[in-house]
Amino acid sequence: MLSKMLRTPTKMAPRNKRILDMVSSPADLHLLSDEELSILADEIRAQIIDTTSRTGGHVASSLGAVEIILACHSLLDAPTDKIVFDVGHQSYAHKLVTGRLDAFKTLRSYGGISGFPKPSESPYDVHPSGHASDSLSVASGLAKARVINGTDEKIVAIIGDAALAGGMAFEALNYIGSQQLPMIIILNDNEMSISRNVGALVRHLGNVRSMPQYRNARDSIQERMESGGAFSNAFIELGRRMKESTKHMFIPESMIYEQLGIVCTPPINGQSISELKEMLSLVLPMDCPVLMHVITKKGAGFAPAESDPVRFHGIGPYNPQTGETYLKPASGPRFTDAFGRALIEEAAHDEKIVAITAAMEDGTGLKGFHERFPERFIDVGIAEEQAVGMASGLAASGMKPVVAIYSTFMQRAIDQVIVDVALARRDVVFALDRAGLVGEDGPTHHGAFDISFMRMIPHMRVLAPSDAHELESALHTALALGGPVCLRYPRGSSAPCETGAPELLEEGRAKQVREGADGAILAWGRALTAALKAADDLSERGVQTAVWDMRWAKPIDERAVEEAAATGRVVCVEEGSVMGGAGSGVLEILAEKGLKPSVRTLGLPDEFSLQGDASALLHDAALDAPAIISAVEEML
Repeated sequence: MLSKMLRTPTKMAPRNKRILDMVSSPADLHLLSDEELSILADEIRAQIIDTTSRTGGHVASSLGAVEIILACHSLLDAPTDKIVFDVGHQSYAHKLVTGRLDAFKTLRSYGGISGFPKPSESPYDVHPSGHASDSLSVASGLAKARVINGTDEKIVAIIGDAALAGGMAFEALNYIGSQQLPMIIILNDNEMSISRNVGALVRHLGNVRSMPQYRNARDSIQERMESGGAFSNAFIELGRRMKESTKHMFIPESMIYEQLGIVCTPPINGQSISELKEMLSLVLPMDCPVLMHVITKKGAGFAPAESDPVRFHGIGPYNPQTGETYLKPASGPRFTDAFGRALIEEAAHDEKIVAITAAMEDGTGLKGFHERFPERFIDVGIAEEQAVGMASGLAASGMKPVVAIYSTFMQRAIDQVIVDVALARRDVVFALDRAGLVGEDGPTHHGAFDISFMRMIPHMRVLAPSDAHELESALHTALALGGPVCLRYPRGSSAPCETGAPELLEEGRAKQVREGADGAILAWGRALTAALKAADDLSERGVQTAVWDMRWAKPIDERAVEEAAATGRVVCVEEGSVMGGAGSGVLEILAEKGLKPSVRTLGLPDEFSLQGDASALLHDAALDAPAIISAVEEML
C-alpha cells in the first residue's frame, strides 16, 4: 500500500521522497491517512508557490482550497464521481493529484497546461471553468443525468462565497432545491472574491460567521430526519451533530439555502483534513442536495498571499520568499490606468458621472475613482446583468453611468445591453477592459468577441483606441455623444504616445497616420502598432502602404474605406474575432459600394485561442507585423 511505503523507507520511497511525487492519480489518496494528507497539503502548497513564482498564476485562491480538494479526492472515485469547479482559480491542487505534476511547470505557458480545468487536458476535468457562478448549473445537469440514468456517482460542486451571489447560481439553487437533486455543494467561504465582496448575501454569511453559538436543529427539520423516508441515516447523524456540536457557529432560521430545500451543514474549518473528511463522509451518502459551509483563508500557508490576497489573486512571476513581484519595464502607460485617471478627470467636471463595476474595482482601474467619489461608485458583485440593467435605470434618471467590465465577462449581459440600454437609447458608456488576447489566462478570458457582438446592436457605437491618449479621447467623446457607446481596449501597456487634454473625436471618422499608394492597412486598437511596423518594413522593400488608425469599429469610416480601396489592396487588422468583426464591416461597405480591391481580413480565427505569452499568440493568429507584410506581399 502507498501509505505503508511512505512510512517505511525503501529504495522506492527514500526518506526525502515527497508524498506528492508518488501520487499519480486521485485513487492514491484513498491509501493515505489524515496525517499523510496534511503532509501532502504542505507539499502541494510548496509546489504551487515554487511554480507560480516563475509562471505567475492564481495563487491565493488555490492555496486556500488545497485541503478541500484533497479531502474530496480521498473519498470520491474520480473520474466516475465528478468535481465541478466554479471559475477554476482554485484548482491547482486538483491538477497536481490528477497526473499533471510533471507538466505543472508549464502552467499557463504557451504550449503548456491551462490555469483552469480543461476537459481536453484531463478526464478529471469536468468543465472548462473560467467564469463565475456557472458550476451549480453544470453540476445540476450532471445530477439530473444521474437521476435519469439510475446511477449512483457522486456530484460535488465547489463554489466561492462571491460566485454564489451571482444570478446564475441563484437560478441553479432554485432548481436544485425544487428537484431535490442528489449533489454536494461545497461553499468555499473565504470572505472575498477578487475585490471585497458586496451585497446582502455576503452580509448574511458574515452574520453566520459572527454568531457566538450554533443553532439547535429546527423542530420541523428534525422531524423530517427522524421520519426516515428519503432521508438516510447519514442525514440523521448530520442533524444530531448540528444540534449537539459546540464547535460550530450559529446558523439562523432564515438561512436562505434551507428555505430553498437544501440541507446546510454547520460551518467547518476548511484547512482541516479531518473535519472535511468527517463531514464529507456524512453527506456523501445522502440522496438530496447538501450545502457544506467551509471556512477557508485565501493564500493559506503563504504569508505574502494571506496579507495581500487581492494582489495574489492573479499575479505575475514573484519572489517566493518575499512575495515581491518582478515588474517588466513598461513601454508606455497602462491602458487600465489611463482609463481610471481619465474617468476621474471627467467626473470632476460632471457630477452626473457614475462608475459601475462587477467585483473588479482594482482590475478595471476604478480604485482611485472609488476613493475620490465614493458616493458615485457602485460595485454590484459578480453580477454583470445587474450592472447593465442598473446602468439603464441610472441613465433614465439623468445620470451618466460608465460600466467598466472585462470584455470576456460582458458576454454574460448581452441581452441587457440590447434590451435595457440600446433599445431604450440610454446614455450608457461600456468600458471593456482586456479586449483582445489577454495571454496566460487563456480562452475563457480572451476578449475575442466584443466587436462582433457590439457591432450587431442597433444604436451602439464602438471605439477601439490605439493607445492610452486615444483611450482618454475616446472616453471624453463617448460621454459627450450620449446614447450607448462601447470602448474596447487591451490589457497591458500602451505604445508610447502623446499626452495632453483629450480630444473630441468626430463620430465615425478614422485618422490616416501614414500615406502610400501601393496598398492600405486599416487597423483597429493596438493592432496599429504592428501595422506601422509592417509599413516601415515594406517601405524598405520599396512598397509604400497607407496606414489608417480606424478608431471606430462602428460606424466605420466609409471615406477611409473608399480611399483605401483606391490603392487596390486593403488589409484589415483587428485583435478580435474575424467572424463579424470590423473587417467584416469593411467588406460590407465595399460590397454596398461595388468596390472590388484585393482584401485580406486579419483577426482572431474562428477557434478558441490558447494560453501563453501574448506575442506568441498574436503570431499564431497572424496578427503581428510579419503576418501583415505577408498579406500585403501576397496581393502585390
